[in-house]
Amino acid sequence: MKALQAYRFALDPSPHQERMLASHSGARRFAFNWGLALVKERLEARERGEDVEVPWTLAALRREWNRQKEQVAPWWRENSKEAYSAGLNGLARGLKAFFDSRSGKRKGRRVGFPKFRKKGRGRESVRFTTGAIRVDDKSHVVLPRIGRVRTHEMTTALLERVQSDRARILSATVSREGGRWFVSFTCEVERDAGRPKRPRDVVGVDAGLKHLAVLSTGRRCRTRNPCARHCERSRG
Repeated sequence: MKALQAYRFALDPSPHQERMLASHSGARRFAFNWGLALVKERLEARERGEDVEVPWTLAALRREWNRQKEQVAPWWRENSKEAYSAGLNGLARGLKAFFDSRSGKRKGRRVGFPKFRKKGRGRESVRFTTGAIRVDDKSHVVLPRIGRVRTHEMTTALLERVQSDRARILSATVSREGGRWFVSFTCEVERDAGRPKRPRDVVGVDAGLKHLAVLSTGRRCRTRNPCARHCERSRG
């Protein structure tokens, strides 16, 4: 049986690698803010009566980025293209959530229009889906453009699964929390189907007043029924 599972490790990057990680995170934020500024600029142009296309989707944002990146970010080659794609993807998802919320397609509290992101505020991260992404050994991982990075903890849990073909890495998300860098690998893992210990046994379950469930074996669920005190009050 295949399932998705995440493996998270604290990183111990060199000073150079730490600067590169910060640069990738900044590139993601730059692409997000650039795309948002472009969307607002096009919306204002529409209000003036101009016939312009507003890039709402990720595909449209990517087309605009590829047309303009040499002018707006001539240094873009210093980082992996995944950093800019992650920023545009975040913006596209934010725009979709806003419109779905406004039209009633999205349940829950209303979602506001995306806002510009500021350095040092919110979660700093970048997601890699292509390039060199792997667990190299028990204490190192490899990331696109960053290279081989040492980890604070052993990666054995994931390494053994990958080496035995019981896990396949799909993506890696690097984030900074509390001044430290972490990497989270999203993997497709092979798991054994769960088997009951006593497949032929049968048990009856009854919803109780004091307890959420009482089994025919006499065993009671330890969790107290949250409605029990209300029932006791009504009887009093």
